Amino acid sequence: MVRIRVLVVDDHRIFAESLAAALAAEPDVDVSAAGSGPAALRSLERAAAEGRRYDVLLVDADLGGTLPGIRPAVPVQEVGEDGLVDGISLVTGVRSAQPHVRIVVLAEKDDPRRAALALQAGASGWVAKDCSLSRLLTVIRGVLREETHLPPALLTGVLRELTAARKHRTESERLVESLTPREHEVLRCMVAGLGRKAVAERLFLSPHTVRTHMQNVLGKLGVHSTLAAVALARRAGVGPVDLTGDVVERGGQLA
Repeated sequence: MVRIRVLVVDDHRIFAESLAAALAAEPDVDVSAAGSGPAALRSLERAAAEGRRYDVLLVDADLGGTLPGIRPAVPVQEVGEDGLVDGISLVTGVRSAQPHVRIVVLAEKDDPRRAALALQAGASGWVAKDCSLSRLLTVIRGVLREETHLPPALLTGVLRELTAARKHRTESERLVESLTPREHEVLRCMVAGLGRKAVAERLFLSPHTVRTHMQNVLGKLGVHSTLAAVALARRAGVGPVDLTGDVVERGGQLA
């Protein structure tokens, strides 16, 4: 019998342990639980090193805490707030590190926008926490067959959100393409969270020149703040510069 290895990731311990116990009663399911994103990543890495990779992650949409080193796919607010959907941040990190793992997001309530964000991040399903065990098992087995599972009531809303996101992404890409190569490089530094002084040192430019480039970037992107520029850049698929091994200034402080 081929066994399915499942990892439940939820910071509500009673829920996680109860769900894990229910799944463990199935003859073809091996299940473990993790109480945070970092704990889940450690479990995934340890399992991979031991040659017993997990097949499916069940991730709480409202998972608490932060994930050092993992940049979320999409900000919750486009501008004005740094709040992030941490469960979806974990989806992004896992799909990047271990793309073979299928991920199902468990949610307290149906939310078309957040379900769309989860799918964009790489999740294969969105399921209500109070669904039946048989329904959850159907989803687990389905995503292993490359199926995508959403509650029927969410389909129209999710399609609308994905269509809107695609439109915004196309517009964002057009704006980013208007930047010069140097401005694009400065934007990538902004996405990485570098302050003006750190950008100047990295690109061997004067702070005044960097300030001019940043102003030009904001003007061409049609935004009024660095946060808004970063949000637009992420929608366009612009990634941060590689900071591996760097000692850099972040928001005026050394990191």
